[in-house]
Amino acid sequence: MSYFAWVLALWPPSALSLLLLGVLGAQPGLEVVQATMCSHWGGQNTKSLSQDGDVIIGGLFNLYYKPSAMDQGFTTKPRYKPCTGLELEPLKYSYAMVFAVEEINRNKTLLPGLKLGYRVLDTCSLYPWALQSAMSLVGGDAQSCNLTAHVPVLIAASSSTTGIIMSNTLGPLSVPIISYLASCPCLSDRLKYPNFFRIIPSDTYQAWALAQLALRFNWTWIGAVVSNNDYGHMAIQVFQREIQGKGLCLEFIETLKAETIVADAKRSALTIQASTARVILIICWYTEVKKLLLELARRNVTDRQFLASEAWSTSDDLLQDETISQVAGGVLGVAIRSSAIPGFENYLRRLHPTHRPHDAFLGEFWQKQFGCNPLTTIHFKSLLKSALPPCSGTESLKNVQNHFTDTSRLRVEYNVYLAVYAAAHALHSLLYCGRDNTNKCTSSIHIKPKELLQHLKQVNVTTPHGERFSFQGADIPAKYDLVNWQKTPEGSLKLVLVGGVDEFNLHLNESAIQWSTGSSQVPESVCSESCPPGTRKANRKGEPLCCFDCIPCTDGEFSNTTGSLHCEQCPSEFWSNAERTACIPRQLDFLSFNETLGITLTTAAVSGAAVTSAVFVVFLYYRHTPMVRANNSELSFLLLVSLKLCFLCSLVFIGRPSVWSCRFQQAAFGISFVLCVSCLLVKTLVVLAVFRSARPGAEGLMKWFGPNKQRGSVLLFTCIQVIICATWLFLSPPEPSRDLGFQGSKVILKCAMASVVGFSLVLGYIGLLACTCLLLAFLARKLPDNFNEAKLITFSMLIFCAVWVAFVPAYVSSSGKYVVAVEVFAILASSYGLLLCMFAPKCFIILLRPEMNTKKHLMAR
Repeated sequence: MSYFAWVLALWPPSALSLLLLGVLGAQPGLEVVQATMCSHWGGQNTKSLSQDGDVIIGGLFNLYYKPSAMDQGFTTKPRYKPCTGLELEPLKYSYAMVFAVEEINRNKTLLPGLKLGYRVLDTCSLYPWALQSAMSLVGGDAQSCNLTAHVPVLIAASSSTTGIIMSNTLGPLSVPIISYLASCPCLSDRLKYPNFFRIIPSDTYQAWALAQLALRFNWTWIGAVVSNNDYGHMAIQVFQREIQGKGLCLEFIETLKAETIVADAKRSALTIQASTARVILIICWYTEVKKLLLELARRNVTDRQFLASEAWSTSDDLLQDETISQVAGGVLGVAIRSSAIPGFENYLRRLHPTHRPHDAFLGEFWQKQFGCNPLTTIHFKSLLKSALPPCSGTESLKNVQNHFTDTSRLRVEYNVYLAVYAAAHALHSLLYCGRDNTNKCTSSIHIKPKELLQHLKQVNVTTPHGERFSFQGADIPAKYDLVNWQKTPEGSLKLVLVGGVDEFNLHLNESAIQWSTGSSQVPESVCSESCPPGTRKANRKGEPLCCFDCIPCTDGEFSNTTGSLHCEQCPSEFWSNAERTACIPRQLDFLSFNETLGITLTTAAVSGAAVTSAVFVVFLYYRHTPMVRANNSELSFLLLVSLKLCFLCSLVFIGRPSVWSCRFQQAAFGISFVLCVSCLLVKTLVVLAVFRSARPGAEGLMKWFGPNKQRGSVLLFTCIQVIICATWLFLSPPEPSRDLGFQGSKVILKCAMASVVGFSLVLGYIGLLACTCLLLAFLARKLPDNFNEAKLITFSMLIFCAVWVAFVPAYVSSSGKYVVAVEVFAILASSYGLLLCMFAPKCFIILLRPEMNTKKHLMAR
């Protein structure tokens, strides 16, 4: 941009309006400025495309290339060299405007009785010339400083900067500007730019669409290359805002600047080559993109998927470059929406200089296309100076295939077409009133731009082929095409429409996309692979959120989605499976008859009961022998019965706990062992009494230990335990419960002790009897008989007490089913200890040493 253009851009609207009013002759004091304006911008193309009418619509297009060089230095008279080289695409834009005007003039209902005219000028992509042309249309011919205003609306602003300058300059005069290409979001500000309208959507929508494409295909790790200007910076800001908090990160943002494009392209290409991102977002002008893609092709970087902005996604200059096709296959981009204009192709192909003798642009295009000079009028001779031979007159565009005649994808042309219709509908709203909208309300000769501006704000446009739109502030509802660059069998690239964007709705035919890999498989671009189910993300310190590690969920937690941020806790009745992807019901865990431990304990219990029964049979068979009759055989049989009950009561502890098993097992255990220990205690008392009664003066001692007294004592000791158990079970019995606090995949089924006091009293009473029995038996162990049963009782009580003393810490420290196993083991160990110590020596004598089973031997000292 020139120094003078920057001054215009930075001047406040009030200052620019004074400058414009000086040009219009309203301020005599600004004559010097007016003269400067008319003379210092020399070199502009004076060609135009025009048609007279009741109302003239102005059109500004970049019809020619920029000057090859510019006068250097900031002098008082900056001058640009003339533009050269006619651009075919902008030329087609201008004819889209002409076509729309002529179509409206043929319409008998839109502007009946009114003829629209047009005047199209070239701006050469230079801001000062664009402003000069705009003022020329609004205020008259700038070359002659003819200041007769006759253009109330402009179809202009091929760039956002041009739109800003024009709106600031013409805003105080309320001259409406309808743009077909200015997309800066800033131009939506109605306070700053009240006279600005546009047919192209704001770049906000474009950036939103690009972000949605990245999110749709789960590209979480992207590189970006943007133009180093407002277009690139604003678009990437919107893009970043749209992806914020959605798991998408930018690995890098490189910038390209036209003035330093060679160095910038090399730097950006190196960054792309070294990056791990496989998807690259490019928001740049197509000339900048071309340098970048050529640099990537030189470095053979062919494995990147590009996301394209509308500024280059439909560029034929890029599509037709064979070198670029090596790296740019599969480009997915946002494009200005395309639409057909019925009759426009035929209109273009029927164009001929002989039908438009004053059309200098068409004449120059004819020279370029056919290599001949279509000079037909003196007017042409003044504008077209060429050494080419005269045309034969048979030349035609009917079979010509080039950018000018290609109407398969009308994008900017359609924007221009809609802009003309918007202006026509505003004129209709302003000029016609009444029920039939045919009566003129205002003279068309004296249209005030301010009035037209007000009607343009409320316009509701309907095109001949049915499209309807209205302005929402400066904008119309946003629409885009989604395009894909696909390789042809010949290796070239073609543009394929694969979807569209309608405001904030994205429609995409994914199956029609050809990716950079040449297949229909969507490429991946991630810093870290998505965490599979059963794991969660763990961010890496100092790295972007898209770079993470996958940590397996802990026991009892699960994640059933890909890329989960957190593992969820399973419900209390459930536990995570081995893969940590779901919760499954916990296994019920208890001491079962089917498992090894349960089978072992059951076998030991049944074996103990069987051995006890065998001893009972032996004693019953030899009940008349001295060995059995010694020391009250009835107590021996009762002891055997109680031992069998002890063995059998252990079976109640094995199996799934139930209400009755939980209540019966502790009572059966407590009563069986009290019965057993009571028998031993009474036996010990009888032994002591027998030997004490043999002393002089103690003959009457045995009357207290007769058979009935012995039975009564055993019954009394046992009844006390029965009362303790009955009270415990009545007040606070054990109940089956599920232990969910155990950290594991199992639910422990157990009998919960609602009252520890009751259980303690049961054990304590057994311990009291056992300790008493042990003490008495220990005192009687050295009595002089050859066979002293007190010795057997002493050994049996020592084992019994040792087992139950060891039981307490083992019971407390165990968990789950092993609590029950410890108690069963203690029952069996103590029962076996009593059985073996009390009856093994007796059975040995009865069965293997019958000669010792005599009263003489037993009584010997």
